[in-house]
Amino acid sequence: MLFLLFNDFATAQNLIQDSCKKAAASNPKIKLDFCVKTLEGNPQSKTAKTLADLVMASTENAATKMTSLKAMADKTLKGKKFAKDSEMPLHDCLELYTDATASLNEAMASIKSRKYKTAKVGMSAAMDAPSTCETGFKERKTPQKSPFTNDNDVLSQTLSVTLALTTMLK
Repeated sequence: MLFLLFNDFATAQNLIQDSCKKAAASNPKIKLDFCVKTLEGNPQSKTAKTLADLVMASTENAATKMTSLKAMADKTLKGKKFAKDSEMPLHDCLELYTDATASLNEAMASIKSRKYKTAKVGMSAAMDAPSTCETGFKERKTPQKSPFTNDNDVLSQTLSVTLALTTMLK
């Protein structure tokens, strides 16, 4: 029994390593270390037996991060503790995160039904949310610092990994 558990873990580890190497080779924006750490840190990825399992785990992880950012934007707006010039970009970010969460949920449904091209469309739509949110703060009359910069950077990397892995599915 212990051997079977170890064998499943070793299979997932090899799948993660191999998939991340291919993803990093396919896109210079993907950092191999980030890909491996993100996937190894996800309990669902650790039990993945196929690339499709890994894609689902990665997509769910991205959706969770997006939902968390949506909640942060909502909390910030409700708390009314922000610079006056930040209200509009905060509302924009909330809307972007809401739409991107829906896109990722649609992508997960497409993955489950093996419609990988459709899944890629949803992921691609979600990819714009973090950078567009950041741009909204920078392009104010008085440029603002986004309270989400670090989280948006992590989310952008996570989405890039997820899209690259999905592209590997046939």
